[in-house]
Amino acid sequence: QVTLIESGGGLVQAGASLRLSCVPSGRTFSGDAVGWFRQAPGKEREFVAAITSRSRSIYYTDSVKGRFTISRDNAKNTVYLQMTSLKPEDTGVYYCAGKIINIVSKTPNDYDYWGQGTQVTVSS
Repeated sequence: QVTLIESGGGLVQAGASLRLSCVPSGRTFSGDAVGWFRQAPGKEREFVAAITSRSRSIYYTDSVKGRFTISRDNAKNTVYLQMTSLKPEDTGVYYCAGKIINIVSKTPNDYDYWGQGTQVTVSS
């Protein structure tokens, strides 16, 4: 059983940057697709970005294009989400998720394992 551990969240002002990291516990996830999702208070969990195992396919939700960058270092068994020009509407709990079938998806139910999340709060 694999779980994921997210880190790097925090409280920042609008315009600042943060880099989130996601590492697996239990096994490597270098062959899996990985996605980032976020959930704001009172809202459903929404897709942010996803990447396939060899980084050949990368997708972003429209609201973060040009500001967020997803990447992975399989040698370090880590997936990153670099977030720049943060806005208050980016506030939420950020989750990473792994998908054994190496095809990216924007649908949370398509992912097989998850982390506990890391809080990102952007003040205006």
